[in-house]
Amino acid sequence: MGFFRNIFFIFIFSCISTTTFGQYITVTDNFTAQDLVENRLINSPCANVSNFSVSGGNFGSQQSFGYFTANGSNFPFADGVVLSTGKAVSASGPNNSILSDGDTSWSGDDDLENALGVSNSINATVLEFDFISLSNKISFDYIFSSEQYLTDPRSNQCNFTDGFAFLLKEVGSTNAYQNLALIPNTTIPVRVNTVRGLGTICPEANESYFGGFNGNEHPTNFNGQTTIMQAQATVIPGKLYHIKLVVADQGNNLYDSAIFLGGGSFKFEKDLGPDQLIVTNNPVCQNNTFPLDATEPGTNSYKWFKNDVDTGITSPTYTVADAGIYRVEVSLGATICKSIGEITIEFSPLPSLTNTTIVQCDENKDGSGLFNLSKVTKIITNNDSNLSNIVYYEEITDAQNQDASKAISNPNTYESIPKTIYASVKNTFGCANVATIDLKLSNNSVPKSRDLESCDLDGKIDGFYGFDLNNATPIVLAGLPSGLVVEYYETLNDAQLENNVLPNTYKNTIRYEMRIYARIVNGSDCYGIIALDLFVNSFEDLPDEKVQLCELTSKKLEVDKKYIGFDWSNGSKDFFTEVTTPGIYTVTITDKNTCVANKKFIVEGSGKATITNINTNDFQEINSATIEFSGSGNYEFSLDRLLYKDSPVFENLSPGIYTAWVKDKNGCGITSKKFYVLNYPRYFTPNGDGINDSWFIKNINVFPKSEISIFDRYGKLLYQFSGINKGWDGKFNSVDLPSSDYWFVINIGNIKIIKGHFTLKR
Repeated sequence: MGFFRNIFFIFIFSCISTTTFGQYITVTDNFTAQDLVENRLINSPCANVSNFSVSGGNFGSQQSFGYFTANGSNFPFADGVVLSTGKAVSASGPNNSILSDGDTSWSGDDDLENALGVSNSINATVLEFDFISLSNKISFDYIFSSEQYLTDPRSNQCNFTDGFAFLLKEVGSTNAYQNLALIPNTTIPVRVNTVRGLGTICPEANESYFGGFNGNEHPTNFNGQTTIMQAQATVIPGKLYHIKLVVADQGNNLYDSAIFLGGGSFKFEKDLGPDQLIVTNNPVCQNNTFPLDATEPGTNSYKWFKNDVDTGITSPTYTVADAGIYRVEVSLGATICKSIGEITIEFSPLPSLTNTTIVQCDENKDGSGLFNLSKVTKIITNNDSNLSNIVYYEEITDAQNQDASKAISNPNTYESIPKTIYASVKNTFGCANVATIDLKLSNNSVPKSRDLESCDLDGKIDGFYGFDLNNATPIVLAGLPSGLVVEYYETLNDAQLENNVLPNTYKNTIRYEMRIYARIVNGSDCYGIIALDLFVNSFEDLPDEKVQLCELTSKKLEVDKKYIGFDWSNGSKDFFTEVTTPGIYTVTITDKNTCVANKKFIVEGSGKATITNINTNDFQEINSATIEFSGSGNYEFSLDRLLYKDSPVFENLSPGIYTAWVKDKNGCGITSKKFYVLNYPRYFTPNGDGINDSWFIKNINVFPKSEISIFDRYGKLLYQFSGINKGWDGKFNSVDLPSSDYWFVINIGNIKIIKGHFTLKR
C-alpha cells in the first residue's frame, strides 16, 4: 500500500505547475496579474499601480505566464515574471526539447504587430496595468529567450522573427504606443533577427547584446537568449500611464519564445540624464563643470553621493567638477518613496596643442606677408588626425568662445603684419583648446633672380625640357649661408603660400624661356624667395645632304665654321673633311651653348658611262634605237648633244648615221658612240633616167660582209650581192625583168636577218 501511495504522490507532484531541479529555474503559473505586477515585478512605494490584467494561452490548469525563481541555478535573475508563447512551466530547463506548445486558435496581438512592423502574430501573452509614478523615470530589466535561436544549418531560421514589445502611453491619450524594448541608443525593436551572435548561418546583428546559444544543461529550455537588457522611459510624475507587456510568435505557432522580467526591476527613478562617457562620445570637457538637477515638485529632501560617499550636499542641484559616479536620493514629500537617480560622469582631456611660429618672406618690403596658416596644422595638432580642423582667430577671446563669426575667413591666403593669432581645435568629443601662432617676417638679402640653362636633349626639339631642379639648388644658394633648403614653385603666390611644390624633374610649360620661383627655407622659416629663369637652348640636327663623288677624285664635305666643335665619323675635328670613297659620313656639331646636333652626308659614287651596245630596231615603218650602257653614275642621253633626256630609248628615227651621247648628271664625263639606222626602198624604177635605177640598202656598206639575196615570187634566186656592191639593176642574165613584187633576204652577219619585199616598176 505504501508503494502505491508513493506513486500517487509522485504523480500528483508531477502534475503541479512547478519544477524543482536545482540547476534549472522554477516556474509557478498560478499567480494573478495583480500579484505578478505589485509583488513580483514592481514592489515599490514610488508608484500607484492599478487596472491589472493578463491574458494568454490556456493549457488546462497551466498558463503561458507565471512567476519564476533561479532555484540555485546560474540564471541571471534571482526571480521575476515570465511571459511565454507556450506553457510558462515549459520554460524550465534542461534545454532538451523544442518548445512549440501553442496551437493555431491562440491569437496574436495588433499592438505588437504595429510596434514591430510585422504581421501574422500568433500565441500572444499580454500583461497590462496602469501606474502613477512619483518620479520622472521608469525602467525594468529583461531577457528575451527563444527556440528560434537555432545552431543547426537551416536557412529558413534566419527569417524567423518572434518578438515582443513593452508598450507605454498616457491613459486617455490618442497617441500611438511607445515601444520601450529597443536596442540601446537606437529605434530598432529587440527581436530574434535584430539580436543574434556568431555561430549559425544567419548574419550576426547587435552581437554585443546576444547572451549566447544554449546547450542541454541550461537553466531554461530555450536555445538562446539576449543579455540582460533594460527598458526605460521618461514620464511625468503624477500622470496616469498604461503599460502593456506582450510577447508572441510570428508567422506560425512553432518555436516558442519568452520574456523574463527581473523581479523588482521595475524601478521608479530620478532621471539625471544620460551618462557622460567617453565610450558614448559625450564626456564633459576638462576644466568645465556639469550641472545635475534632481528637482521634483513638492517638499522633498535630497542627498547626493559621489562614488557611494555622501557629499553632504542636500540641495536639488549639484555641480560636477570631476569624474565619478553620482547618485541622488530624493525623499518624496511625506511618502516613504525614495526616488534614486544615478549618472556616471567622465571628463575628456583637452586637445594637446603646440604653440608655433611662422616666418614669412616680405618680398616687396612693405611690412606684411602672405601666410598659409594651414602649413602648421601638423605642428599645432602634434599630427593627431583625430582632431578637428583648425579654426583661426585674431583675438584670443573669440578663439576661446569659438565664435565662428569672428574666425579668419581666408587662412590659406592670410595677409598680415607681424602679430600673434590663435588656433582653436576640438577633439572628437567637441572639447576645444587654443594654441598661439606668432607671425613674423624675414628680410634677408638674396639675389633677385638666377638662371638655369639646358639644351633641349629629350629627343624632340620643341623648346620644352625636363629640368633637374637639383642642379639649380647650388646656383640659387651661391653666396648664401649653409644649411638652407630650396623648394621650387611655378608662381610667386605658390612660393609664398607653399602650395604646389614642384617635383625634382620639372618640364617648363612656356617654350624656351620660363620663370619659376625658388623658396629658400631655413628650418621651417622662409629665408627668401628668388626668381629662377629657365632657358631651353635648342640646336636641331642639320638636314642630310647628298654629295656625288666622281671616280678617282675627292670631295670636300663641310659645315659652317661658326660652330665651336666638330667631330667627324672619319676622325676629322675641323669644320670640313676630304673624302675619296662613297659612303655615309656624319659630323657632331657643338654650338656656343654647348648644345650638340648632327649632320649626315650621303656620298654617292659616280663616273663616266661606258656604252656597251646600241640596239637598233630598223628596217621598220618606225625605226628606234636603245643605248645600252654600264657605269655607277646618274646618266642622261642625247643624239645631238644639245637635248638630253633620262631615257636611253629613241624612236621615229630616219635611216642614217647617228652619234649616241651619254652624260653623267653629276659632271663626271660624257661618252659617245656612232650607230646607223638602216632601211630598204619599197620600190625602184630601172628606166635609165638616173633616178632609182637600182635597188640597194643605204649605208649597208658599214656591214661589208653582209649578203643580200633577191627572189621572184616563186622563190627563184635572181641576184645576190654584198654590202659593198651597188645593188640590183632589175635584170636577170642581162634581161630586164617585168614590173612585179620581188622578195629579199638581208643577212647582216651574225647580227640579224631581215626579210621583206619591194616593187619593181617599169
